[in-house]
Amino acid sequence: MTDPILPRIRPAIAALAPYRQGKQAGPDAYKLSSNENPFEPLPSVAAALQHTTPINRYPDATAGRLRARLGARYAVEPDQVHVAAGSVSILHQLILATASVGDEVVYAWRSFEAYPSLPLVAGATGVQVPLTADARHDLDAMADAVTERTRAVILCTPNNPTGPIITSDEFATFVERVPTDVLIILDEAYAEFVTAPGAVDGLAERVFERHPNVVVLRTFSKAYGLAGLRIGYAIGNEKVLDAARTTGIPLSVTSAAENAAIASLDAEAELLERVAVIVERRTRLVQGLRAQGWDVPDSQANFIWLPTGERTDDVAAAFVAADLIVRPFSGDGIRISVGEEAAVDRVLEVASTLR
Repeated sequence: MTDPILPRIRPAIAALAPYRQGKQAGPDAYKLSSNENPFEPLPSVAAALQHTTPINRYPDATAGRLRARLGARYAVEPDQVHVAAGSVSILHQLILATASVGDEVVYAWRSFEAYPSLPLVAGATGVQVPLTADARHDLDAMADAVTERTRAVILCTPNNPTGPIITSDEFATFVERVPTDVLIILDEAYAEFVTAPGAVDGLAERVFERHPNVVVLRTFSKAYGLAGLRIGYAIGNEKVLDAARTTGIPLSVTSAAENAAIASLDAEAELLERVAVIVERRTRLVQGLRAQGWDVPDSQANFIWLPTGERTDDVAAAFVAADLIVRPFSGDGIRISVGEEAAVDRVLEVASTLR
């Protein structure tokens, strides 16, 4: 039987590997591959999910209640807030809105593994700028990579998967070097875990007011523990966000996600206590691994990075054999999420045998 004739697919899409999420864990394993919050939802958040709009009704396409709440929180108009199904959805929308055939999108590498697909899907070209030797954004090189074809630059801080931050001073210098008609996306998905002094905070510093070409991204997936509900937000210039809203899939934010996000903001003090626990575990994990001789960058997120190079696949297999599901990037390194208390001890135990 001959193969059927299929519709023609764009060559760039056919050659692009689909996004691969972290491997799922069995019942006796610790899943440390997806940077999820290890804590169960707070009772108040779970209760909010029981009072959502009936599922036979469409959600509010604008997520108006959450946008109003976030607008009040950050002293901006609701139209300066955009809500979508995770911050990665907003990234996708912004790139579609700004870049097309012949255009370029600049980002650091290695960084979030979804970044390479974003310009390709839009028909544009991705320009990867290598990280520095200490796994940080090379902002000078990134500014040098901006040309008349550049339509957007993505900055990830703390950087996923390596962990270091961009400082306020570094960001201020970078923004001044980038033309004002180039969109700068400040992806701060892990901002709540940052404890390093001097780290840029796009919302606290209100960089989007001084620089209308800057959009700040945040998510409820990590610190707030709503990864399974898919909800994130952006704050920036209304006209820029209108362009993102235009390219988005309508009705992609569910009522359940919106209600849970609002309940999470109500319970923020409790949630940030959990964040402090994760930060303490992260610190202990980094210190323990460094004491064993591992070269661990200064992570400010809820994960750590082992630069294992050519050993990556073998080291990852050893962790998996010990029921620790980690995220390997073959030939480069391994990202390990900060999970349950017992998982921290097991990671250190297994890592000590791999030096």
